[in-house]
Amino acid sequence: MEHNALYRKYRPESLAQLVGQEHIASAIEGALKNNKIAHAYLFSGSRGTGKTTTARIMARVLGTSANDTYEIDAASNNGVDDVRELRENVGTLPFDSKYKVYIIDEVHMLSKAAFNALLKTLEEPPSHVVFILATTEVEKVPETIVSRCQCFVFKKPSEAILRTFIERTAKSEKITLGDGASALIAVLAEGGFRDALGILQKVISASGDKISEDDVAKITGAPSATLVQDFIDAVARGALSEALQVVTKAKEINISMKTFLELVLYSLRRILLIKVAPGIAKSELEGLSKEEQDFIQKIAQMNSLHMTSKTLLAFLDAMSSQRYAVIDSLPIELALIKVLGGE
Repeated sequence: MEHNALYRKYRPESLAQLVGQEHIASAIEGALKNNKIAHAYLFSGSRGTGKTTTARIMARVLGTSANDTYEIDAASNNGVDDVRELRENVGTLPFDSKYKVYIIDEVHMLSKAAFNALLKTLEEPPSHVVFILATTEVEKVPETIVSRCQCFVFKKPSEAILRTFIERTAKSEKITLGDGASALIAVLAEGGFRDALGILQKVISASGDKISEDDVAKITGAPSATLVQDFIDAVARGALSEALQVVTKAKEINISMKTFLELVLYSLRRILLIKVAPGIAKSELEGLSKEEQDFIQKIAQMNSLHMTSKTLLAFLDAMSSQRYAVIDSLPIELALIKVLGGE
């Protein structure tokens, strides 16, 4: 299969098909139905959540043809001259549509001068023009631009939504997913539909039509469930040396410490939630392999001094430090010493 074929194949074609962004679909549908179209929209949110796809859908719903839809990548067209050229073009009437739609992706990449030039157009846009700005870093967009747009924040899908999305896609592709496979892909996708399909694509290409959780771990380079469980078991028992040995083993087989920490955090969160609210066990364990469910239940039932919110917070702090760590294992090693070593 071609690169990103699944992403293209399963890209939503209508507002009703948007997954996890129902609040945005509803608001846009209402505006279109009542013919209350704003001259400028700002779509913000993390990558792979559907911003550009929604912009394209909106252009189609407005009846805008391909001739009158313009997609601009601000990362490579970020100068004032690029925006001046845009300003000159917006004044001309559409070729064969009611509206000309300008989709400016990664708008936060525009230079200060380019933003100033764009501001003048947004203040007094022609009636036949609709701007849709998309960004993953809305904090870098000047307030003067933000205030002139209708703003919509695209939410990261929950793990459960991503897992359902992955399982539905696999079923459509006649792929059998083993226990825990969709849950691991959902974690690795980090809240992005596009990334989830990219990972699924990679695993399908290497494994065929039957995919296990181990297949996903092996092909993506993620730590195995056994490695994560050995680490958490050592922490629960207060065995500092054993936990450090697991970290060393993960390094030796070239496991990403960031991914390792993410999977540890997901498991620790489930353990703590089940400890304090046993009634939610079913929802928290859904989608996991039987082995993983049994392990989490076992640790949650242990009388451990180390399965506490302080431990979870220590590893959460380690995740924050991971981005800047010169030695990638150092944040998790320091967190272990803090939690188990009393330092």
